[in-house]
Amino acid sequence: MENLYEISKKVASELIEKAKLQKGQIVVIGCSTSEVVGNPIGTNSNPEAAKEMFRGFKEMFDSQGIYMAAQCCEHLNRAIVIEREAVPYMDIVNVIPQSKAGGSFATEAYNAYSDPVLVEEIKADAGLDIGGTLIGMHLKKVAVPLKLSVDHIGNAILIAARTRYKYIGGERAIYDESLM
Repeated sequence: MENLYEISKKVASELIEKAKLQKGQIVVIGCSTSEVVGNPIGTNSNPEAAKEMFRGFKEMFDSQGIYMAAQCCEHLNRAIVIEREAVPYMDIVNVIPQSKAGGSFATEAYNAYSDPVLVEEIKADAGLDIGGTLIGMHLKKVAVPLKLSVDHIGNAILIAARTRYKYIGGERAIYDESLM
């Protein structure tokens, strides 16, 4: 389990760098702890694995002032757990995630945050999909896949993404390279 903490820190650090994340931005994480420990998604929620990964991610994101949003599993319609201050104007939903309804990672986030709330959706600046949790619905348009040096956490496939601004205009348009 200690290895999950170190891997999570490494993944978060690399995502911050490659996605050029800045203070105040949001990273959404969907995590199947079942997949991490080698079982099919949704079959063996693992609070210990969730705790170690959450600890590593939170340490890195907090150090840069980046908010971490935890995606619940399908039983809670993939709602998002996040600190209230990150979403001051969003509609909050009333549910408390549990290991078997929300998932261990979202439950860990809910228990660890100082003022956790759940929202039905969010438009994050970057994301990590650990074990095929389908985070795309919670990313801003346009999502761009990122290759990280780590492609698995435990037994779960890791897919990372950042977002970029939409290009508008046509062949005569000029774009700001620093925003790409």
